Amino acid sequence: MAKSYTWYKLSDGHLPLAEGEITELEVNGKKICCTLHQGQLFAFAHKCPHAGGIMSDGFIDTAGNVVCPIHRYKFSLKNGYNCSGEGYYLKTYPIEQRGDGPWLGIEKTGWFW
Repeated sequence: MAKSYTWYKLSDGHLPLAEGEITELEVNGKKICCTLHQGQLFAFAHKCPHAGGIMSDGFIDTAGNVVCPIHRYKFSLKNGYNCSGEGYYLKTYPIEQRGDGPWLGIEKTGWFW
């Protein structure tokens, strides 16, 4: 079954302006990190799934992975895959570029979606 999303317009004033900059956003009451890598916006969870490190305190490596500031676990910006081998998964969020700017999708959950 295809995933269903609720889409939220991202405010230009809160988006990262520089490559590799990680900013925190609050979208529908949820803290989310956003970064710019190779000209494309990516969004991912605020906390590392391993030890709860704040991902905006980490950095983006040259391969396009976000690196946790605590134990240096690496996660793909594209799909959240833990590429340093520890077996964790970082939640990622889709971003669509529309005529009026970027929109972030949060997966709908519950019995009726």
